[in-house]
Amino acid sequence: MKTVTLPGGEQVPMLGQGTWMMGERPERRADEMAALQAGVELGMTLVDTAEMYGEGAAEELIGEALGHRRDELFLVSKAYPHHASRTALPRACEASLARLGTDRIDLYLLHWRGSVPLADTVEAMERLQEAGKIRHWGVSNLDTDDMEELLEAGGEGCATDQILYNLTRRGPEQALMPWLAAHRIPVMAYSPVEQGRLLGHARLAAIASRLGATPAQVALAWAMRGEDVIAIPKAGTPEHVRENRAAADLVITPDELAALDAAFPVPARPVALEML
Repeated sequence: MKTVTLPGGEQVPMLGQGTWMMGERPERRADEMAALQAGVELGMTLVDTAEMYGEGAAEELIGEALGHRRDELFLVSKAYPHHASRTALPRACEASLARLGTDRIDLYLLHWRGSVPLADTVEAMERLQEAGKIRHWGVSNLDTDDMEELLEAGGEGCATDQILYNLTRRGPEQALMPWLAAHRIPVMAYSPVEQGRLLGHARLAAIASRLGATPAQVALAWAMRGEDVIAIPKAGTPEHVRENRAAADLVITPDELAALDAAFPVPARPVALEML
């Protein structure tokens, strides 16, 4: 498995597993647990979740499915904006730890920006880090101006910005991603296949056919084409996980990259960071 290096030097898998909308349907639980376990077997040991996902149901699913393999995992979870204060964040973190069945979160993120001052969130994150409750901290859905303000608020320890990024959401390439690269902060791309909507794109399907791959694999391989983007697609079955895993080994030729640029161009004008 290829890796991405966090600011502190730790390497994490370039391809992880997302869990949005997992753990919410009892009839899917067995498949979802098997999918998470299959992903870990295949080296996709970075697992992303959030307290928002099913109001903790996804965290509980991870704890049940992977608790016995905790030391192999790089667990990522996210806190609600209204839980991002000095007093509320420790409580939110403890609740996530309990649902995950662990004593530490490897990377804890502010899910999106709310009314709590960023300086308060940075202080709360650093206190949790000092206490050993979290190993790294970062943010999600913060645009360039937010990131600049974060650094001004003392946020030099930010380990990632998790953003909506895929072939149809290339706005971050205009300003945010160059800014993050200049500050050596890797991107974590959520919804890298646009929640499946990319799969019906005719030009993507044609490129995938030429590469002997599926459209999803091409979309994922494209997102991971550099050295500083972590992709976290969700897969609800082991078969889907195996399809995703193959994307980490797919090489897209320069000609096909050019074809993808033509089919999915970067917006001509600046676009504010989008989120789902």
